[in-house]
Amino acid sequence: MPPPEEILSVLKEIANDWQFLAILWHIYFAVLASVLVLGIRSSMRLVGLGLVLPLVSVSALAWASGNPFNGIFFTFSGAALLFISFRLPRDDIQIAPLWAKVIGAIMFTFGWVYPHFLETASFFPYLYSAPTGLIPCPTLSMVIGLSIIVGSFGVRAWSIVLGLSGTFYGVFGAAHLSVSLDWVLLLGALAVILTVSKDKKRDRKHAAI
Repeated sequence: MPPPEEILSVLKEIANDWQFLAILWHIYFAVLASVLVLGIRSSMRLVGLGLVLPLVSVSALAWASGNPFNGIFFTFSGAALLFISFRLPRDDIQIAPLWAKVIGAIMFTFGWVYPHFLETASFFPYLYSAPTGLIPCPTLSMVIGLSIIVGSFGVRAWSIVLGLSGTFYGVFGAAHLSVSLDWVLLLGALAVILTVSKDKKRDRKHAAI
């Protein structure tokens, strides 16, 4: 594996060279989040597929920048979630309880403004061109955030794939690359696993009544 300095340099290069793509991903995520917030009818399968696309983008840019590790990791994690998405029912999505929505919103906002790697004289550009959809941590944060809001579709495999991915990149970014804000991603990764576990317990409780 390349030394931390080299990895950070590549991530910084992607964040700045592909800033226009980051803006497009912000628009994409804004539309996706609006669908959930406004309660627009949308199937689990469609939303699941929508959450996979940003991971595909991260994989493609990793390969293009000569980072095979991130390329392979996001290729396989994206493929796993794509497989799960196609097996999701066409039923309307179900929004999680308030506490989960709050956690999901925090993770979504964190990924939206992810304040690292972008070269800028002020914080303002992070509001629309932080490197989400470009590099692992902010992208996983936003996908995890929206997944928490929809209760991971009630599918444990979905939460496990995202949870493990977020755990790895949260610890790797914070401990190995010294990007301390990535500890937030770790907390979100744990939350996405706990969310579906709580939903399962709640469903069993209601079934017993």
